[in-house]
Amino acid sequence: MSIKEQITQELERLPEPLLQEILDFVQFIQAKHQKIKPVVAEHTLTGSTAQDLLEFVGSWEGSDIRECLQLVHESRMPIES
Repeated sequence: MSIKEQITQELERLPEPLLQEILDFVQFIQAKHQKIKPVVAEHTLTGSTAQDLLEFVGSWEGSDIRECLQLVHESRMPIES
């Protein structure tokens, strides 16, 4: 069985949320090999002010904002006291 066939076979077993992660990863790898910066890496928000962030208001392009926020909440580290 070829690698492509093995990948296809595994993809058939995955639930929809994992397929989205796979798609994101494949697009990242393609961009990396084409020497194109992924969209995620275009903006550095470290040290940004509220004024700087206004540039991004209304720029969300997708229907998965709730899933993204849930992922953030589930994966963030607890505050150390």
